[in-house]
Amino acid sequence: MTTLIPASAPAITATAEDFKRAFRAHPAAVVIITTDGGSGPAGFTATSLTSLSLTPPLVSFALATNSSSWPHVRDATGAVVHFLADEHEGLATRFATSGIDRFAAPTRFTRLPGGEPVLDGVAGWLYLDIEARVPAGDHHLVIGRVRQVNTETAYQPLVYHAGAYRTLD
Repeated sequence: MTTLIPASAPAITATAEDFKRAFRAHPAAVVIITTDGGSGPAGFTATSLTSLSLTPPLVSFALATNSSSWPHVRDATGAVVHFLADEHEGLATRFATSGIDRFAAPTRFTRLPGGEPVLDGVAGWLYLDIEARVPAGDHHLVIGRVRQVNTETAYQPLVYHAGAYRTLD
């Protein structure tokens, strides 16, 4: 069902600051997404992961087009989504920091057969085949088909709320 905005509706006036303020109040799970598009490992911290479909199993995440990780995701065929527990705040901060080698020590990782990096010690991960990249404003929405699931059964997730990492208690 599609809802149309009546012609008499007021003009949309939401600013980027309005938008950011609204989402600061919305808690979101924190994940790290890694890939290797052929020019070395790349990864970034994200709060935009969404389960999209059960059959087939699809997820989506968004990535800014001007991000240093975008060219890697654009060129990759696969990616790994890492679920973070409350003890992984340092790892989340590292992968959110620009201008550093996020895979240098102390980061530890192994590679899947396709070359995608899997971070050691995370709460779990999903291996994805990247199926689509959809331009969306200043981002791309990336859709991935889940090929492998490796998760812990219980952990306290790391969340982002009001501009800071938080835990659920």
